Amino acid sequence: MKHTQYFKELGLSLLAYTGVLVGSISWLNSQKDMATPWRDLLALSPMLPGALVVWAILRQLSRLDELQRRVQFEALAMAFAGTAFISFSYGFLEGLGYPRLSMFVIWPLMAGLWMLGLVLASRRYK
Repeated sequence: MKHTQYFKELGLSLLAYTGVLVGSISWLNSQKDMATPWRDLLALSPMLPGALVVWAILRQLSRLDELQRRVQFEALAMAFAGTAFISFSYGFLEGLGYPRLSMFVIWPLMAGLWMLGLVLASRRYK
């Protein structure tokens, strides 16, 4: 299956995200006295092209055939359930004094479990 359109859409979205992210971080670091609502909006500005990343992924999922959608669904279900299980488990450990983790840990965890889920689901349907 050709993924050229997907890679183009995803690549351009990620490029825009990276550009806005670098720009917003640079601007925030140079403007220490910026008013709160503007500072917050600038900090969230990378999420605009981030929404394009989500759009590209959802468009690609809509292009998949039935079997590929099933594989993706099973992988995403595993990632969702695994992330919930692991994050809740660690939450209990935080109650015992373990260090608090940033929310930025969740996406790499979910992405890693999604990849593992894709491997496992793909093997099932070979």
